[in-house]
Amino acid sequence: MTDISTETRSVVIEREMSFPAEKIWRALTQPHLIQEWLMKSDFKPVVDHRFNFNADWGAVDCRVMEVEPYKTLAYSWGAYGLETLVTWTLTPTGTGTHLRMEQSGFRTDQRQAYGGARSGWPQFFDKMEQVLEQLD
Repeated sequence: MTDISTETRSVVIEREMSFPAEKIWRALTQPHLIQEWLMKSDFKPVVDHRFNFNADWGAVDCRVMEVEPYKTLAYSWGAYGLETLVTWTLTPTGTGTHLRMEQSGFRTDQRQAYGGARSGWPQFFDKMEQVLEQLD
């Protein structure tokens, strides 16, 4: 029997946004807004709520792990053998909000998923900023 390595990697994206945390929180938690920058979902900001992200390539099975309004949101992210945790952290700054996203738990043999996350999340951040610019 082979020993499965417990070493994991994370993808971390951090960005200063010129929007208040409350506005970013809406983009992170309201399904009609999430759909505009990430994927379709039946998300609810309720701990233990199970939901899916749906895309052309398939679905991601998720469960809400932590909700601290305007500060922290975490959910599991499972698809095609991937078992990771996505954690959003919002920190108010003098000019807006520092937004940090960490997707943790990539096994070392999950190079393709890790690479996909590293290239995908910055694009999602760009789309989120466009959505936020259109919000009242």
